[in-house]
Amino acid sequence: MKPIGTAIIGYGFSGSTFHSPFLKTMEEFEVVCVLSSNEEKVKKNLPDTDVEQAIDEVIKRDDVELIVVTTPSSLHFDITKKALQAGKHIVLEKPMVPTSKEAEELTACAREHGVMLSVFQNRRYDGNFLTVKKLIDEGKLGDIYFYEAHYDRFEPAVAKGWREENKPASGVLYDLGAHLIDQALALFGMPDSITADIQKQRPEAIVDDYFHLILTYGTKRVTLHSSMLSFEQGSKYKVHGSQGTFMKKGEDPQEAELLAGSLPDGPDWGMDSIDQYGTLYTSSGSEKIVTLPGDYRHYYREVYECIRNGKPCSVAGEDGIKTARIIEAALESSREKRTIELFKKLR
Repeated sequence: MKPIGTAIIGYGFSGSTFHSPFLKTMEEFEVVCVLSSNEEKVKKNLPDTDVEQAIDEVIKRDDVELIVVTTPSSLHFDITKKALQAGKHIVLEKPMVPTSKEAEELTACAREHGVMLSVFQNRRYDGNFLTVKKLIDEGKLGDIYFYEAHYDRFEPAVAKGWREENKPASGVLYDLGAHLIDQALALFGMPDSITADIQKQRPEAIVDDYFHLILTYGTKRVTLHSSMLSFEQGSKYKVHGSQGTFMKKGEDPQEAELLAGSLPDGPDWGMDSIDQYGTLYTSSGSEKIVTLPGDYRHYYREVYECIRNGKPCSVAGEDGIKTARIIEAALESSREKRTIELFKKLR
């Protein structure tokens, strides 16, 4: 197995928490350099890795095949386009870019140069979502009529950082909404229409910190919700079908484990606690459903298979385009206080 020479652009929260631990423990990858102004932080976690100061220095390196871009989203487009044109494969943090037009241009650029462009939608590999998907795919719930997913937090104080500043692709819809939208599209495809309510609720909020989206698929309804003022968060997933209902509380444990300094190299990685198992309700009664283990390594294994063996990209640029279009339609819906018919809009 020849490891893929990898560069990480940016070593803030995302680069150090969600990418570095996986890339440095997986034999499929070798982190050869990091672009960062904080050499001490990089060397603490990756002591044998070079630290570069300019994107051009990273791109011109022959030992770099894959570039993982974890900068603020407003910087994604220029960095990614330059790297794609140089023949580098790209993993691009979500939100992919601020606009669907930019997403379309980058996707076309990757296609033109014959390289992979993948969006890091790691929440497809959360245990709770994998469990919901498995129940739906196996028909345990029958025909789905209602799907509700929440990404709630209790953060009454506005945090520091670009996601809470008035910058392109900031705010909770672009940040957490990109995850929920991607999951819904992975399950059900593009909706017929969207109705959205997007707000700034905290007194000091500069950008949106609340959204409530309703996506329609014929008579099926998909509700996606996020709030920074949810002290008691209730069910994260609620799915009603013709044969039953599934309800699941709790967050996937991987983020907490990563923040605690754990590395994803043990057999019990991503295992949910028993008290967080969801419940399936059917005519036969109720039963606890063991949560499938979450594992963001699956994402990177699929990246390896795509680059080395030509297998399809699991979260391709086309997926990023669709998510960007939904976000833009949601913003339009909330601004104009009306339902946006997506088939008419995208035709």
